[in-house]
Amino acid sequence: MRFVSALLAVVTVGLAVAAPTKSKRATKFKFFGVNESGPEFGNKNFPGVKGKDYVWPTTSTIDQFISKGFNTFRINIMMERVVPNKLDGGLDAAYFKDLDDSIKYITNKKAYAMIVPHNYGRYYDKIITDVAGMQKFWQTLATPYKDNQYVIFDTNNEFHDMDQSLVVQLNQASINGIRAAGATKQYIHVEGNDWNGAWTWTTGKNGATMGALTDPSNLIVYQMHQYLDSDGSGTHAECVSATIGQERIKAATEWLKSNKKIGFIGEFAGGSNSQCQTAIKGMLEYMGQNTDVWQGALWWAAGPWWADYMYSIEPTTGASWNSYMSILQQYQ
Repeated sequence: MRFVSALLAVVTVGLAVAAPTKSKRATKFKFFGVNESGPEFGNKNFPGVKGKDYVWPTTSTIDQFISKGFNTFRINIMMERVVPNKLDGGLDAAYFKDLDDSIKYITNKKAYAMIVPHNYGRYYDKIITDVAGMQKFWQTLATPYKDNQYVIFDTNNEFHDMDQSLVVQLNQASINGIRAAGATKQYIHVEGNDWNGAWTWTTGKNGATMGALTDPSNLIVYQMHQYLDSDGSGTHAECVSATIGQERIKAATEWLKSNKKIGFIGEFAGGSNSQCQTAIKGMLEYMGQNTDVWQGALWWAAGPWWADYMYSIEPTTGASWNSYMSILQQYQ
């Protein structure tokens, strides 16, 4: 999520695979669920202390979402914690065990776990320029899951303010590393520059360059994010209009169709008000009419430390739980 670092800092201080369908349908996606946030919290403190700086999703909330029909969980982690000190290093035993426990819990229930470094193309606050290191990082992280068909890989969250050719290279290196690990049957989600917005996909550089990515398994999914407030940052409760959801993903939909690609909305949300509810429904309905190119979507966000965060859908106290669950259940 754009500007999530500021949100995480506030929270931390306060707390000390089947092929995509080709048929069109008005509702229902192959993958639909929620972001599980917490392992990426306290991102100014490395390695950090579990329970003080960061937290893992709780199994009871996973169970509640599954009981509501959700089948996909995006687990947001930090590169610096899972592979500390250098990109081509080894896995940190303690942090990886917690990650692995979460993934096994989800996938043993035949739900999908999406692993995403919530790093914005940075490692220890510096833009990643070590392309070979990025490939090695992903080879290391993907190896334990090379035979788990319920794991999905997401290269990195929201690259921004970076050279476009570097963003493409880092995505390609991630793909190469995952496949080199022997993970040849899982989907790989790639993300673009400029905060990865669907509404700027064709007006920025992403549309002109990201389509060149290659995968020997042909399982690339173009993940984009879309918020419906005035600047698309996901930092306001108000949505621009009741139709802004469909409007903001229309050009990206056309790009996916014309380039014969598959897309996914990895983050979306709106405030708990009727205009945002209508806008969210309009976006999901439009995506549901175009499931030849849209594979699914994930709400931002759940997690035990969100407290009164306006988009929290943490059961059952999150601000969005009562406002949106009945809406979201229509699209699973």
